[in-house]
Amino acid sequence: MSSEVQRTPERLRHHFEVERELAHQMRQSTQKERTELFKTLYTQLFERVPDHPRLTRRETPESSRRKVESQMRLLRPFLRKDSVFLEFAPGDCRLAAAVAKEVHSVVGVDISDQRSGGEQFPDNLELIVYDGYNLAVADASVDVVFSYQFLEHLHPEDVDAHFAMAHRLLKPGGVYVFDTPHRYSGPHDISRHFGNELVCFHFQEWTSSDMRHLLKKHGFSHSSVYRFGKPVFSRFLNRVNDLIELAVGWLPAPLRQKISRRLFPSVTMFARA
Repeated sequence: MSSEVQRTPERLRHHFEVERELAHQMRQSTQKERTELFKTLYTQLFERVPDHPRLTRRETPESSRRKVESQMRLLRPFLRKDSVFLEFAPGDCRLAAAVAKEVHSVVGVDISDQRSGGEQFPDNLELIVYDGYNLAVADASVDVVFSYQFLEHLHPEDVDAHFAMAHRLLKPGGVYVFDTPHRYSGPHDISRHFGNELVCFHFQEWTSSDMRHLLKKHGFSHSSVYRFGKPVFSRFLNRVNDLIELAVGWLPAPLRQKISRRLFPSVTMFARA
């Protein structure tokens, strides 16, 4: 965020226009076309927007450690020594490597290998590079599936397929833990500087209630939110969360957004298969 603030309005506008153009290509694409677009769109974006925050952000070892630890707090309630863990879009695989120390095996699933060259990774960590659709992992073989700031980038036509895949991979009683930006506090991508409509690389943002309906549709038996970084197991407290969210949703957009930035910065949930 800080690197965006430092950019001039002209550079923010340039970033917005380029990303909106590329996102439009993705929105209009077929599934077959998307398998090729996945390989090139971000490369095009970074070439045309050299001051993109992903390129200018300076991550220190300490900030990287804090990021991994914050995600580990979401996962620890569900990790066991004999767990099989799978992460969608693991990026540099630092979280996956941390999880590998606490479980039986880890699988990272991504459309490209983004690990740093020469870095050593645990023997029980496997990275699978796939086309975004066809994943050769056995049904009911995973205890914990995880994604972080990933779901918002899925093409709307691919959302159902993703949740169906996650449910297919999980053992009975296994969990999908995820974090994705909340719709009421968004937009969360570059679109936010130029209106309230998602027209860039966040193709959708959800509420907790939206997610519950989506998860139920794909066979998940139970879903719960996190509050203050901890899973809320109480059905009553989950209901309270949804009622507060419903009330906030009736507020005028500026007030809804302001309140939600404190109450609902993201949709962080776990769902049982």
